[in-house]
Amino acid sequence: MNSTEKEIFYKTSNTYSALNTLTTETKNIWFVCHGMGYLSRYFIKHFKGLSEKENYIIAPQAQSKYYQSSNFKHVGSSWLTKENTSAETENVMRYFDAIFETENLPNKNKLVCLGYSQGVSVIMRYIARRKLNCDHLIIHSGGIPKELEVTDFSHFTGQVSLIYGTQDEYLTEERIAYETSRAKELFGDQLNIIPFDGPHEVNETIIKSIV
Repeated sequence: MNSTEKEIFYKTSNTYSALNTLTTETKNIWFVCHGMGYLSRYFIKHFKGLSEKENYIIAPQAQSKYYQSSNFKHVGSSWLTKENTSAETENVMRYFDAIFETENLPNKNKLVCLGYSQGVSVIMRYIARRKLNCDHLIIHSGGIPKELEVTDFSHFTGQVSLIYGTQDEYLTEERIAYETSRAKELFGDQLNIIPFDGPHEVNETIIKSIV
């Protein structure tokens, strides 16, 4: 008996989180993508140290959710896996499109895009595929997608910060060398590399200093 895997298209819904209020006094708009295991409403708390008046933060929510332990208490989420990655990536891209369309963000504000850990893969693909030209891209403790090339960012004129912890349990010296080399290849003089003495965690101090 043979089984066949088929594909269908259907409408779905998802949430996202926002912090502070977008007003005429807002200077910076942040689009921040969490890492694996997070929910957006918890990840966005890392940005509470930013000026409430000057910063408006948007945190999209990865669609795939799961229980993090056998007691079925804590829920986490994941952007992508190795399963059907191409189609799932396109779903994420359309979801981001919907957020930007809903928010209808003004052009006068500085746009900061941040990816943390697994979130790096989706925000960088979005910038590359949608030719988004944000003012600052923050690559925080995550891997740059292998398929991305210099030409994917030919439109990009913003600054780039690569942040990682020197005690990150997911990084080896070889991995650090590879990721920094990739970032230099893609962004050249636009890149600023910022290591810090710490593990795999969101560095709120560095994020605040970048603004």
